[in-house]
Amino acid sequence: MEKSGENQLILNDSYDIMKKILWKRSLKVMNIMIIGGVAAGTKAAAKLKRQDRNLNVTVYTKSSDISYAGCGLPYYVGGEIASREELIVNSPEKFTALTGAVVRTGMEAVKVEPNTKTVTFHNLKNGAEETEKYDQLILAVGADAVVPKITGAGLEGVFTMRTPSDAVGLREYIKENSCRSAVVAGAGFIGLEIAENLMAQGLQVTVVDMADQVMPNLFDVEMADYIRRQLQERGLRIVTGAALEEIVGEQRASGIRTSVSSINCDVVILALGVRPATEFLEDTGIAMDRGTILVDKYQKTNVEDIYAVGDCAQVYNRITGKGQWSAMGSTANITGRCLAKNLTGEKAEYGGCMGTGVVRMAKDLNAGRTGLTEEQAKTAGFDAVSVTCVSDDKAHYYPDASSFVTKLVADRQSRKILGIQVVGAGEVDKMVDIAVTGIALNAKVDDFDTLDFAYAPPFSTAIHPFVQACYILENKMSGAFETFTPAEYAAGAAKGYQVIDVLPQPGIPGAKWVDLGKVNGPVEGLNLEDKLMLVCARGKRGYFLQNRLKAFGYTNTRVLEGGITVNRVKVPSAGGKLTPEEIKRVKGLGCLQDKRYPDVFNVRVITRNGKITAQEQRDIAEAAERFGSGAVTMTTRLTLEIQGVHYDDIPELLSYLKERGLDTGGTGSLVRPVVSCKGTTCQYGLLDSFDLSEKLHERFYLGYHGVTLPHKFKIAVGGCPNNCVKPDLNDLGIVGQRIPMVNYSKCRGCAKCQVEQNCPIHAAKMQDGKIFIDPQICNHCGRCKERCPFGALEEFKDGYKVYIGGRWGKKIANGRPLSKIFTTEEEVFDVVEKAILLFRDEGLSGERFADTIARLGFNYVEDKLLHSEVNKEAVLKKTVKGGASC
Repeated sequence: MEKSGENQLILNDSYDIMKKILWKRSLKVMNIMIIGGVAAGTKAAAKLKRQDRNLNVTVYTKSSDISYAGCGLPYYVGGEIASREELIVNSPEKFTALTGAVVRTGMEAVKVEPNTKTVTFHNLKNGAEETEKYDQLILAVGADAVVPKITGAGLEGVFTMRTPSDAVGLREYIKENSCRSAVVAGAGFIGLEIAENLMAQGLQVTVVDMADQVMPNLFDVEMADYIRRQLQERGLRIVTGAALEEIVGEQRASGIRTSVSSINCDVVILALGVRPATEFLEDTGIAMDRGTILVDKYQKTNVEDIYAVGDCAQVYNRITGKGQWSAMGSTANITGRCLAKNLTGEKAEYGGCMGTGVVRMAKDLNAGRTGLTEEQAKTAGFDAVSVTCVSDDKAHYYPDASSFVTKLVADRQSRKILGIQVVGAGEVDKMVDIAVTGIALNAKVDDFDTLDFAYAPPFSTAIHPFVQACYILENKMSGAFETFTPAEYAAGAAKGYQVIDVLPQPGIPGAKWVDLGKVNGPVEGLNLEDKLMLVCARGKRGYFLQNRLKAFGYTNTRVLEGGITVNRVKVPSAGGKLTPEEIKRVKGLGCLQDKRYPDVFNVRVITRNGKITAQEQRDIAEAAERFGSGAVTMTTRLTLEIQGVHYDDIPELLSYLKERGLDTGGTGSLVRPVVSCKGTTCQYGLLDSFDLSEKLHERFYLGYHGVTLPHKFKIAVGGCPNNCVKPDLNDLGIVGQRIPMVNYSKCRGCAKCQVEQNCPIHAAKMQDGKIFIDPQICNHCGRCKERCPFGALEEFKDGYKVYIGGRWGKKIANGRPLSKIFTTEEEVFDVVEKAILLFRDEGLSGERFADTIARLGFNYVEDKLLHSEVNKEAVLKKTVKGGASC
């Protein structure tokens, strides 16, 4: 048989011919060259040598590292992985000793000649070019991080996340430059993983993506929206629909500009995906699709003796049979192993990928998926049906029990499972892996009904959460469970339906509440033909009520899948009177009712101590025009209020502001937004009040935002004793200090002393021919600095005076200063935290900190703050009832 015919048969997956060729070649020692030394390349090399020790296997890699844990890079940045060495699975020397394969690092492949079976390398160590021969060539060159061709992409402080050096460089940069804010461009798996780990390092993080959702093409829109809301609640700012247009900065990155807004930051991480590193193969005749190498089910290309695996190769989707790029470490390892078996006489057909993935986005938030999304299933021609449900992830009474939000997708006609998406605090990978197995075995939804899954309270529920999802979908397909999906509800399908609240207690503003346990016949006020949407926390109680109502003759009921856990349910107020409970709830969100109207609110926007950017000003103005009366006012605490927002528009306004990094709040029995004067820029300022107050804001307003106190707790920072911001009228006030250190040897006893004449409070006087500064009068304003022409007052000690127990309003109390002058920021942070914890621990519900101090005694409180340790963990575990009414 001629070589061309032989090639054609191989391309047609004629495995018998391929096996014969391999057997013939086994009569000589084969020289197998592998280009690429991370996952697929090293897996293929190791398996080849285990299959046949006589093979000459050489791995060439551009990097100095091989076989590193690329998926672990974000966790190095976050500090969970302590050292770079932990990321390296094998060194070249160790790998050679373990497998017998030769490794050559620093070798960049620049040209492949299939006709001569040679590859030309650029030796990065000495600059020389080297040409090597092969009998069989495995391309495992992987992919490179996408770096857009935009202004600023090459600035210092811009990072990708592809290699250990990227992770090391980012962590060092954050530390060396004291970075406090970051922008991550890209809201896929890697982008959200790196965002979580940057937040773990204490940075304020914004994630931007040009798509309209997080994790596009991985999760359906409604699941992605649930994930976005969960992440935003945990402090991550997310901006979607924003294309990255420029990275701003002079020598180093200082922000980005997108198609919708500009965002300031200290460091930028590009997590925009990867592209196959195959440019050097363009003239080889190897078939490619958008840079990915086309291979058959045995990893063979269209060119004889050339194979491809890993991120550079296109595989196929197990469900649709169509080509798919799967740049995943799992796919790389699996195909690398399959190829090694195929090249050594065994048959190892790759079964196809399903887009399986799992990601941790916060300590208590994971997400996983496999198969087709509902949208992808419909596009692929399936009659897709789905259900979104919420179930316990283990026995509900077990201490760390949480829930799964699951979307299960199947084909209506065949009832075969097509895909799953799961979000929760627990082990979502278990749910995904069951679906992977089911899809691979062409299982139907019903096939799981009686499977004997493992159960014990710490691990699962008596009926496995996956099986519960199958049961619910079966009920839906049979018509026993009639629903609106979250996507349908968001699209307006429930228009004209009356919302029925099926929660154990009334909890949906504006909805009619029905006590499920008392429904034993038609419900008063609800006609049998009325359109009713039944809403509860998860969907379960809604199903129970639907079942009863159907039995009593109701013909038009729908249950909202996922309930209020997944959906943002809004019942139009129609100008009606809101309940006191609902007014209190929205007040907790920073929305204060306008006393003139029953359903109009003023929404309080938090500033960073009175300081916001020009873009934020524009965003707030736009929000005021779109959702309010157009007016914006400023509070005495330097927050902004958008006036005249109708109750129905509150959710959309809050979402609009959140997407632009703006928060609302500043009410309740909590640490309130920190205020400060302009000491940073003021001629009298003795400290950087902007910087200090922003750190206090991050640590205590944001950091303690979920910690209930006996009453509100206000903090103010004054740059000097002028007290423009009235620090001593706050629960805790900080004032900059400059304590004079008189050098009496330089005092000439001048008749007209410049120090005495310039002291604004007359604490400095000449006594017995020397300057005397009365410590009982001096407020440490620092105005006397360098006033003496002979240098008697050149040295000063800078510090912070801390006042506690101040209050203004109906009942005014002046705070008293602690006896110690603090000299470092950390000392200040420590005493602030102790004060908050002491108030939470020993304060009574409804009393201000001033009342607590008066009741316990100033000396007792001062001793506690200056000399005692606080059991923070124990104090935070206490149950405290707040007493603030505003």
